[in-house]
Amino acid sequence: MTYRYVGRFAPSPSGDLHFGSLIAALGSFLQARANQGRWLVRIEDIDPPREVAGSASRILSTLERYGLHWDGDVLYQSQRHDAYRQILQQLYQQDLCYYCHCTRARIQQSSGIYDGHCRDLNLPANHAALRLRQSQPVYWFEDRHFGKLYADPALASEDFIIHRKDGLFAYNLAVVVDDHFQGMTEIVRGADLIEPTVRQIALYRQLGWHEPDYFHLPLALNQAGNKLSKQNHAPALPLDNPLPVLAKALAFLGQSLPENWQDASTESLLIWAVTHWDRALIPKQTALTSHFPFSNESV
Repeated sequence: MTYRYVGRFAPSPSGDLHFGSLIAALGSFLQARANQGRWLVRIEDIDPPREVAGSASRILSTLERYGLHWDGDVLYQSQRHDAYRQILQQLYQQDLCYYCHCTRARIQQSSGIYDGHCRDLNLPANHAALRLRQSQPVYWFEDRHFGKLYADPALASEDFIIHRKDGLFAYNLAVVVDDHFQGMTEIVRGADLIEPTVRQIALYRQLGWHEPDYFHLPLALNQAGNKLSKQNHAPALPLDNPLPVLAKALAFLGQSLPENWQDASTESLLIWAVTHWDRALIPKQTALTSHFPFSNESV
């Protein structure tokens, strides 16, 4: 069966969009539009302590200012708690998860990787995290940009948290449930999210769902060689004149620009970019993460 393309951009409202965010948004937008697909926006607001007041609305306004118009309604994860609870209940009833009382300090003492200490203890739910009982770990996946990527076997087989001890839903659970719910066929996002991909694929398979394709984009770095991020105080995207910033983002992704692009509108530049989109021109980075060394196929 052929599925119509569905992609997405899913920022967390922990600050304003910056140039690194624009790379992820633009790359996913162009890939969706070049495939005559739908491009959705989801606000991943499941971690209230990290949220910045007003940033969700500013994110949406910035996307619109840059001409990145999404399809359908914006999905807010804060409105999806019932769906997450239903999946957690399903996993628990199938004995695919268990309660864990281990502290972060204890896990750090055992090389930083959870050793399954609580797996068979049948512990109560009070003050406990829920961990997925990893039954079919995924040790590698085929990335549509970087090729075959291999995970650290210990990390890939770890029973990871799907519901936190503080009562919040874990990222890996929420992103899988919502990507499945929204019918994603391909996930285009930054390479900083390569590491959790094998965990997300494993959860897809344990739930009996078909996983989407994954396409990770190179990261924009600051002068110190660190990725641009809200934590590193990357400046917010300017709103007064988005055109040169869009052009810079297209160039970062290896894409061509039309002659006299300075005279174009934001909309006409994006139309050009969709028509001339060539994912083969996107540059590759090495040493994205120590847990995902590249195979010979992907360099």
